[in-house]
Amino acid sequence: MASLFLNRLSTEDRQVLEIKLHRIQGGNCFICEQAIDLQVHKGAVDIDHVVPLKLGGKDDEDNFALAHASCNRSKQASNLKVARVLQRFARLKETLEPENRSPNLGDILKQVGGGCHELGFNLADAGFTYSLSELGNNTLFNVPVYEDEMSGFRYFFARIPIEYLAHDNHINPRSIGPNISKLIEEFYQKRPQLHVPLGWVRSDNNKCAIHIFDGQHKAAAQIMLGARYLPVRVFIDPDPDTLITTNTNAGTTLKQVAFDKSVQRHLGSSLYHDRIARFQKETGRSEDDLGFSERDLVNHFKGQSREIKRYILDALRDGVISDPDNKLRDYIDFGGRGKERPLSYSTIEKTFYSFFVYQEVLEAPINFHLEEGSNPRQLEREQILKLMNLAAEEIYVDKFDPEIGTDKIENRLQNGESFNHDHLRAFRMSKEEIVYNWLQYSGQIARQYFIMQGRPDPQGRLFQYPFPEQVWENMRKFLQNLASLPLWVNTDLSATVFGGKQNNSFWKTVFETGRTPQGMEVLVRPLNLIEMIK
Repeated sequence: MASLFLNRLSTEDRQVLEIKLHRIQGGNCFICEQAIDLQVHKGAVDIDHVVPLKLGGKDDEDNFALAHASCNRSKQASNLKVARVLQRFARLKETLEPENRSPNLGDILKQVGGGCHELGFNLADAGFTYSLSELGNNTLFNVPVYEDEMSGFRYFFARIPIEYLAHDNHINPRSIGPNISKLIEEFYQKRPQLHVPLGWVRSDNNKCAIHIFDGQHKAAAQIMLGARYLPVRVFIDPDPDTLITTNTNAGTTLKQVAFDKSVQRHLGSSLYHDRIARFQKETGRSEDDLGFSERDLVNHFKGQSREIKRYILDALRDGVISDPDNKLRDYIDFGGRGKERPLSYSTIEKTFYSFFVYQEVLEAPINFHLEEGSNPRQLEREQILKLMNLAAEEIYVDKFDPEIGTDKIENRLQNGESFNHDHLRAFRMSKEEIVYNWLQYSGQIARQYFIMQGRPDPQGRLFQYPFPEQVWENMRKFLQNLASLPLWVNTDLSATVFGGKQNNSFWKTVFETGRTPQGMEVLVRPLNLIEMIK
């Protein structure tokens, strides 16, 4: 809504107001909090209402702020205070991009000085007694302890300073999603929410942070708006396995929250390691005794065979994708909605993991040939990781440009825009239906080696057998020769072959015949795997 106040100002009076606001704001933009130079940015700054007129803001000097014109016109909220909070969150996201992750509650707490103290407490019949001594408040606070009728867990409610809160990344590895902007807006408008985070403490350690494992989005929204205390429901000595299972079910079977597949795998991995610890304890084994099999785990936890099997496979998949040496991670969009990275995590699930992770439980002990480096699951994990790195080196590293990203590439080509050939090649080779095929051929090359050596076809257990260097060299040569095919950089194919989403069989036909199912010639000749590994 236009400002009558500003419209009535002369040019000189507007300049005076700009100078006044500039001084009040310390020379910085109200939204991005970066410097404004009234000479350098002349004509590129806006004066706008902090609280919009339509939301009851006043049309006078007390409700004006100075901002870069670009910040003001691209802001994510009409309210400038909310826009500033979202801009801070956007900057935090940028700082975490090199780690290929988005912020979580722990990052938000760290940013504002939270999570830096441990809470001293005493648990007795009279209730839960604590003090905030590190903040200079030695008052003894006492709150009643209740027992949850469903789980049997004891708990209490308290209003806790953020300095004593920590994010539990083990139970809740989720990052903060884009919907945080809506929550921030709701809290800013003082609309009530069910916003009590869930945390836990251990009674055998009477000085520890309160670990938040649920409600992190609402907690983060309040903290970003300046809250220094949060109401928390704190469980005392809860079973972590129960909490992880509850959190996993909330994002899977119950669909109460939107869990990315990668988060589900991480939680499954946590549950797998917890089940191992439980098995060791319940069978009288030491913590370093892994002389039992995946099958033993399934048999021990009767009635949970399907879940245990999933946890075992989740642990392997999570181990591969979270490995710090994984070079492909930087090119995977774990949320599945971005436009900066060429591969989706769903594609990784449907190709690398679907093809090369052995889907059945093993009879051999978990520590079988572990020290020798020939444990089946260890080999599987290491070799899938090596294949991912090989693909990253040949297709993506120093080739795909995240600044260009993936948004409407084919449409932009059709409109006359041009792209670096390496980037276009990486983008096109990343389509799920194309990855599906070139990975199938990579597996075929590896299996062929074993067959030519007179050994049985490993089939589903292929990656549990060690590949000699010749196999890796063959697969590298194949990818190099595949990437050199002209079709990946042929812009004339933008409106046809690459113009829409094709299926797996479409590209299987192209690679095996050189033509599309409709008869359009795409390759000079069909792929010959023997020729392509020379």
